[in-house]
Amino acid sequence: MIGLIFGETSFPIEILRKVKKKKLNYLIIDLTKSKKFKKDKKSYSVTIGQFGKIINILKKNKCKKILFAGKVSKPNFSKIKLDLKGIYYIPRIIKASKVGDAAILKEIINIFNEQSIKTVSSVTFNPELSLKRGNYSKIKPNKKDKKDIKKAITTLNRLGNYNYSQGTVVIDKKVIAIEGRDGTEKMLKKCKRKKNTSNGVLVKFPKKKQDLRVDLPTVGFKTLKNCKTAGLKGIVLKSKQNVFLDKCKCLNWANKNNMFILVKWKKYLYLLVNHLEIN
Repeated sequence: MIGLIFGETSFPIEILRKVKKKKLNYLIIDLTKSKKFKKDKKSYSVTIGQFGKIINILKKNKCKKILFAGKVSKPNFSKIKLDLKGIYYIPRIIKASKVGDAAILKEIINIFNEQSIKTVSSVTFNPELSLKRGNYSKIKPNKKDKKDIKKAITTLNRLGNYNYSQGTVVIDKKVIAIEGRDGTEKMLKKCKRKKNTSNGVLVKFPKKKQDLRVDLPTVGFKTLKNCKTAGLKGIVLKSKQNVFLDKCKCLNWANKNNMFILVKWKKYLYLLVNHLEIN
């Protein structure tokens, strides 16, 4: 039995489809505001502060493994409704929140681990959603694009301690926007499009010290369209450290709109940042 702890976005739907296809035993802890999974007989609607209820559901159903997927907005701790377990654990969560979002997730994982409930990777059942290295579109980044990519990577490396920064936009070697707590889509909407131009990149990498079992950088068709609206030429992800939704739809659209989708690995990043030759 696997416990699927689901938030917003289409990512949980992809996971659920694969779990059902594999005919695996599962239950859903539905944390969405709209109770998106309420029609599923194996779904339990809970709020984020009901730690006791969540743990009891998992133990009652003999769930020894859980998987997190989808976005859950950071709550206002002064307004959150807590059960008894929630009251017990909330000081640890608040303490972790002072370090950053990744620390909150790590602490939640630790709490479940103390209950002998192990957290598995969000792409355990959908490895095909995590792209490996390669250029997935017809066009490739040119020398100018590579300079923008380098600038974006060095910027993210410097921002590693700011726990919410998974992405940045660079145009003509200038940092135009850095992802905040509002996420990638709102960051992209703030980027102004230059008339009749298509250059610049969005680079999305995991945060430093991030637990790669949860909260991997996620992009999909909406991200791609927002990049185009912002006048960007491509997206760069880190190999096997991403979630890429609507792959076929995205690739077809990227090719029609002359955008590149590049997934790179450590060696490439080392060569790029150290001014060495890249093929």
